[in-house]
Amino acid sequence: MLPIKLKVKKFPLKEREMTMRIAISPGSFDPITNGHLDLIERAIKIFDKIIVAVAKNPRKKTLFTLEERMYMLEESLKDIDNIEIDAFDGLLVNFARSKEAYFIVRGLRVISDFEFEFQMALMNRKLAKDIETVFLMTSRRYSYLSSSMVKEVASLGGCISDLVPKVVESELKRKFRQIAEYQEV
Repeated sequence: MLPIKLKVKKFPLKEREMTMRIAISPGSFDPITNGHLDLIERAIKIFDKIIVAVAKNPRKKTLFTLEERMYMLEESLKDIDNIEIDAFDGLLVNFARSKEAYFIVRGLRVISDFEFEFQMALMNRKLAKDIETVFLMTSRRYSYLSSSMVKEVASLGGCISDLVPKVVESELKRKFRQIAEYQEV
């Protein structure tokens, strides 16, 4: 059998295509879970750099301060290369542009996630046609996991060691101990 020679037409790269593929992974991360970690670890295989963007939303009540959430992210992600951790307020697409990121990575666990995330992706596309949203399915073992559920289990003294990084487990214990002490006073 004779080898087949393929003709490959080469197209010149556009200026943006020559830059790094930077993606934003946004969230409140109150706190980061192993599901978030799994998503970020898989996304870094697709993109050159991931910016984990912590939302500063004063209208959303969080258990942890922004500084505490940033600390837990830094500790949880310190062994993964090409990760940047930053905080933002305002429109996500404006933050993405300021970081020269043209992708937003979002995780999907269940159908209800898709409905919400699809609406957000369409709004972001309306605001910034040059920024694409990429959806990654969660790993099956984390499909039920949410930060809210982790906080609920931790507040009731349940075991969360296989749901969150060690730093998060100890910070949750510390936080709920503080709350209990405050309520006793």
